[in-house]
Amino acid sequence: MKVAIIGPGSLGKALAKCLGLAGHEIRLSFSRDEGKLRAIAGTLRVGFGAPDEVARWADVIALATPWPALELAMDALGDLSGKIVWDNTNAVVPDLSTMLLGTTTSVGEEVQRRARGALVVKCIPTFAELLDRDDPRLNGDPVTSYVAGNDADAKAAVCRLLADLPTMPVDVGDLTASRLIEPMMLLLVQLAYRRGMGPTISFNLIRQDGRVHD
Repeated sequence: MKVAIIGPGSLGKALAKCLGLAGHEIRLSFSRDEGKLRAIAGTLRVGFGAPDEVARWADVIALATPWPALELAMDALGDLSGKIVWDNTNAVVPDLSTMLLGTTTSVGEEVQRRARGALVVKCIPTFAELLDRDDPRLNGDPVTSYVAGNDADAKAAVCRLLADLPTMPVDVGDLTASRLIEPMMLLLVQLAYRRGMGPTISFNLIRQDGRVHD
């Protein structure tokens, strides 16, 4: 697939690396420093371009910006009607202690509100530090990634990318389930960084019969 990754930070770079190695065509975008963006793309051996250009080109647009930059990034992407938008973002305070959005809405739903014609899929797959390792699995098993969205085909496309990271995607329902995914991922972040467990942890879904899901 052709994947535009919006935001060349730690998660954006990790996604570009993993998906590029899996054979997908990647373009990075959205940086205040074009020279830095060019350098990162060169190091990762992926493409780069202006946000609206890569959005038109892509099969899937992966949002990987910090929360404060999300509105500006979406404005720069232009019309997203009919586009699959994979939202990896979370709205948290700088010290990671609590959510800025939650309970009655979510970042995933806000992305959909700003891009009404887009096919928004929510999934924050895991830590960038884990994806950046030579083997991003834990104890030999892919971590579970939780996926929400209103369009079945869009979710299926994102799940194929998630499997190639690799992670084990689990469909948790429509986009309102982002209200559950986002605080769950903040809890994982708190355990990793505020409680000192580090980023090689995950909330994995395991059934009694040992299968992750059907």
